Amino acid sequence: MLDMSANSTPKQGRAGLLGGRFSEATDEFVEAFTASIEFDQRLYRQDIEGSKAHARMLTHISVLTDDECAQIVDGLSRIESEIEAGQLAWRVELEDVHMNIESRLIELIGDVGKKLHTGRSRNDQVATDIRLYLREAIDELIALETDLLGGILELADAHTTTIMPGFTHLQAAQPVTFGHHVMAWFEMLWRDRERLRDCRRRVNVLPLGAAALAGTPYKPDRNFLAKALGFDSVCENSLDAVSDRDFAIEFCAATALTLTHLSRWCEELVLWSSQQFSFVELPDRFCTGSSIMPQKKNPDVPELVRGKTGRVNGHLIALLTLMKSQPLAYNKDNQEDKEPLFDAVDTLHGCLTAMNGLVPNIEPNINAMREAATLGYTTATDLADYLVRRDVPFRDAHELVGGAVQRAVSQGKPLEALSLEELNGPGEDRIGEDVYQILTPDGSVAARDHFGGTAPAQVNAAIERARQRL
Repeated sequence: MLDMSANSTPKQGRAGLLGGRFSEATDEFVEAFTASIEFDQRLYRQDIEGSKAHARMLTHISVLTDDECAQIVDGLSRIESEIEAGQLAWRVELEDVHMNIESRLIELIGDVGKKLHTGRSRNDQVATDIRLYLREAIDELIALETDLLGGILELADAHTTTIMPGFTHLQAAQPVTFGHHVMAWFEMLWRDRERLRDCRRRVNVLPLGAAALAGTPYKPDRNFLAKALGFDSVCENSLDAVSDRDFAIEFCAATALTLTHLSRWCEELVLWSSQQFSFVELPDRFCTGSSIMPQKKNPDVPELVRGKTGRVNGHLIALLTLMKSQPLAYNKDNQEDKEPLFDAVDTLHGCLTAMNGLVPNIEPNINAMREAATLGYTTATDLADYLVRRDVPFRDAHELVGGAVQRAVSQGKPLEALSLEELNGPGEDRIGEDVYQILTPDGSVAARDHFGGTAPAQVNAAIERARQRL
């Protein structure tokens, strides 16, 4: 809820900076309902950075004098210091971060401050602020993802020969190495990082200079602004520049997909750390206890990451819905873009930070993993492949091995414990003594010695390629 009383000064509101058109003061509820200062004050640095560049551009095209520009820039720097020191009282009646900063600037330097808004609108101003904010956020997230990718590589490198069961349908399917499994996480996150990098290109386009919707007669030097603010290019169309938020939607889509991947990892960690699996031990500092059961060690961090995925999925739907029926150009609806976007940034940042602390400290239970890989007849496909190499058509081999598995199940034995007669079945002799070399998890894994396979040599090669990519 908005605090309508704390640090409030007498109202200037729309009867002041924005009130010339109106014959009565804005209703107090409407002021609070339409204000965004509670959340968009987060953009103060970007707003000040954009305003300084705008002032310098106005000086460049001879709209402001050098002295006026200097006063404005100095005043903005002072406001930034006030904000960071907690000395600026944000005023709800001034609606947003832009008007709060401009109002304070006028208080500090007088009428010269009123010239700052020449040739721009809050429409292109806020679009610029959001892009500046999101560009910085993406850079921070990419750095966190890069750190996490490095942590995954270290974990994989330590376990290129650690055997575990690979699963389909959550049923033990074939043996793999833990290093190979973890490298699947690497590939997911690598694509996520690439999506963020690609998204950044479309974020880093300058809307400033589009003004309210049609441009401005002052003929701003937008390339000057782009260079000053570090943008790669300039929005081509003034209507589009101020009204679309597809760059924010794209970011939330990339964030939702990243968290979907993290959620899948966390689901595995929750399962693997349970007594039923006992595949991994999670560090105590990333777990919590129970209020009633003293024996419990709950994987709360992975569970929360898994849960927060739904939160960001919701933000993506919210932004898509926000934009779906807006006519050109800017509409007040777009004020609703910031809270979902800010929370998506914060949520992914927090989850990546958590995973950076968690993943490098996972301790695999090597013995439990290996034992699990011997259950469930995970080398049955290797037996079928063995028969294929002896010129048995695969479908026939599949049927023969199915019979062997049935005999093993009926006796409560693993495949490798069956005699050759039991493996072959009645009237068959195509399976020889050498089969026992491939009916072990190690033999199964070693046989997948090709690009992308789970053989330790291939996992080592994949890790080295990944290091080169990083």
